[in-house]
Amino acid sequence: MKIATKNINIKNEVFTLTNQRALFWKKEKALILSDLHIGKTAHFRKNGIALSDQVFENDLQRLSVLIEYFKPEKFLVVGDLLHAGDNSGVDKFCEWKNQFPNLEFHLIEGNHDRISKKLEAKLCLNFRDEFLEIDEFIFVHDFQKKNEKFQITGHIHPGFVINSSVKNIKLPCFVVSESQLLLPAFSEFTGLDTKNLPKKGRFYVFTDAEIYEI
Repeated sequence: MKIATKNINIKNEVFTLTNQRALFWKKEKALILSDLHIGKTAHFRKNGIALSDQVFENDLQRLSVLIEYFKPEKFLVVGDLLHAGDNSGVDKFCEWKNQFPNLEFHLIEGNHDRISKKLEAKLCLNFRDEFLEIDEFIFVHDFQKKNEKFQITGHIHPGFVINSSVKNIKLPCFVVSESQLLLPAFSEFTGLDTKNLPKKGRFYVFTDAEIYEI
């Protein structure tokens, strides 16, 4: 796995975008991602659709490599940590997370995060709320039109289509506008939305090896 990075400046803060579907904020020592959708493959299996756990295991492996690379103090998920409540995927995630007992775990709730008190205790969260405000930034799962703060969001699973004479290629991306930094879905088991994206945004598309501004 190759980690390609690109630094961008927003409101005099440096954020490091990666081709591994996550963002690092050095000042806060925070690894930031969205839409992990823990338990999605288990949910499909429960409903009779045979899917391997390998996709989820690959997601956790990428997270481990990113933690080793950036050495964050905080792990901040901007919504949809879970996909369908408590299941075997949550058990596997908690087992994985126990490797990092000193890493603070902050969750901004997304529309899939239906978390009971019992499940919250199981996840060992340090912070859980509908939004988190730090300096000039607000972290929230879905963009809030009436909020004037710069927002770091997820939810959309953004994608960008590169047209060529041979075929069109759809790639995941970050999108940065005047008021928003939209994160890609961290889980690779998600679709890509190429339509409902911020207007007049800068697109940072990525592959397994590189990250490009378009």
